[in-house]
Amino acid sequence: MAQAGAYGQRLGQFLRLRDTPPALITRTLRSAELAVTETRDDNPVPGLSGSLTAEDAFLVSLKLHDYPDCELWEGGKCLMKRDIPAGATYLYDLKRDPRYVIDKPFHSLFFYLPRSALTDFAEQTGSPRIGELACEIGTGHDDGVIRHVGALLREGLHRPDETNQLFIDHMMLALTAHVTRTYDGIQHPTGPTRGGLAAWQINRACEKLESDLSGKISLKQIAAELDPSVGHFSRAFRISTGLPPHQWLLQQRLKVAKQLMAARDLSLSEIAISAGFANQSHFTRVFSAVVGVSPAAWRREMYRPARSES
Repeated sequence: MAQAGAYGQRLGQFLRLRDTPPALITRTLRSAELAVTETRDDNPVPGLSGSLTAEDAFLVSLKLHDYPDCELWEGGKCLMKRDIPAGATYLYDLKRDPRYVIDKPFHSLFFYLPRSALTDFAEQTGSPRIGELACEIGTGHDDGVIRHVGALLREGLHRPDETNQLFIDHMMLALTAHVTRTYDGIQHPTGPTRGGLAAWQINRACEKLESDLSGKISLKQIAAELDPSVGHFSRAFRISTGLPPHQWLLQQRLKVAKQLMAARDLSLSEIAISAGFANQSHFTRVFSAVVGVSPAAWRREMYRPARSES
């Protein structure tokens, strides 16, 4: 089945990249796709970018490299030239055929947000229907939230084997919420924050999470069993446990790993896989960052033989 949205391979073709750029994808309860793609070309072939199929969707772009004197096109016409600074966020409406002249090295993150996904998000959270996003051509935004989310997702793009679906779901949900509340032209009233999950829901959710420590299960799959929307489930789970689902799962991984390290016949590589990590290197990096020492050092300290008294 051909890819439908402006991400991954299709976005790479639009930017005339030689290779398919890396992308992370998540889906709403109604299976609308949201995605983030990292695009980079240090030696582009000069020329006008391709043209994306017109669709009711938006691209939110975080620029990671300065792009001076950028020639911006829309609707088949060159409208302006503008310096594009690193760290700025730009929004594009794909109904307007946004394009630009590629004649310098570029490096950007693109978040693909179809209107169907934004509508789904609004319905799940009880918000009013999404209006038009602020997609003024050439207008950049100093958006610290998108820079932060982008930095975290770039880690996932660079280490796909170590990135679980729960993390991708959570970060894209957070970005969608931020974009709709920050760049929607309609002022939405802020409703009351709903409470946490019922005890049976928490127990069931935790059972589902613990059944797959690798994190391949998605928020959509868990929420579908418990009836609340993905957005409601993620917020309510955090209210009930103090942690978002992907961080709660990480704590369970570390707990299991510590229990397994008591078994002296198990190697750290075996423990890493059993506790849901991609490999020993992934396990060592995460354990060291959270606990403060490497798994080997922690194991030696916790289970070293007691000294015999003289």
